[in-house]
Amino acid sequence: MREGLEASLIIGILVAYIIRTDRKSSLPFLWLGVALAVALSLGLGAFLSYSSTQLTVRGEEIFAGVSSLAAVVLVSWMVFWMKSHARGLRDSLHQQVDSFTPMGRAGVVAAAFFAVAREGLETALFIYSNFKTVSSDTAPTIGLALGLAIAIVLGIAIYRRSVKLNLGKFFTISGTALLVVAAGVLSHGINELQNFGALPGAHAFAWNWTGGNGTLLATLLDGTVGIANTLTWLQLIIWVAYLGLIIPAYLAKNPAKDAVKKVALPA
Repeated sequence: MREGLEASLIIGILVAYIIRTDRKSSLPFLWLGVALAVALSLGLGAFLSYSSTQLTVRGEEIFAGVSSLAAVVLVSWMVFWMKSHARGLRDSLHQQVDSFTPMGRAGVVAAAFFAVAREGLETALFIYSNFKTVSSDTAPTIGLALGLAIAIVLGIAIYRRSVKLNLGKFFTISGTALLVVAAGVLSHGINELQNFGALPGAHAFAWNWTGGNGTLLATLLDGTVGIANTLTWLQLIIWVAYLGLIIPAYLAKNPAKDAVKKVALPA
């Protein structure tokens, strides 16, 4: 939902700017760029899924482990990037459209493509890595469809100004939640590498307070925060270290930016 809403807002900003600058004839080419970005994102997801099914069990372990680590790095970076660039996102997208204007309609396609592809590729990699952590084939797909549907509806409502949403608070809360989910993906990625033998995986421990594998509580915990009924000490240490470092850093204010604003305020 978060990534879908980001993409919806980006598209809304581009559409509004093109209409406001009297370039309505370029709208079909904007949607072409969006469609190409979506197709590329779906293609990446299909490639990852197909590649993993063609590997041996050992190969799939290392593939899943590496892709999970890559997804965590990418998502973590994008969450921080959005936090630091959210306020200037509209102006940045406007400049991007203007910079591609000399290319004509192809430039509009390129501007929309690059703006949306960034979100789409990140989402495809993260969703693939998260899907690898669950055994059910239908439940994650339903969750994915619901999240994207809600994001599209919210994006349209915000564009038409029928819904007012505090985007700063929304992205702060959803970004924190996304980092927690990323910690779970990281934990599962570590486990895949342990199964492969690339990392030590001794001293696994288990508890039954969730009622065992397959219960609602166990499934929710495993699918969101990555705490399964069975964990290794290395998984737990890395999970705690990641959240302990990244959440405070994400929620911390930027003293340098605040100082600049205070100095610039009198002018």
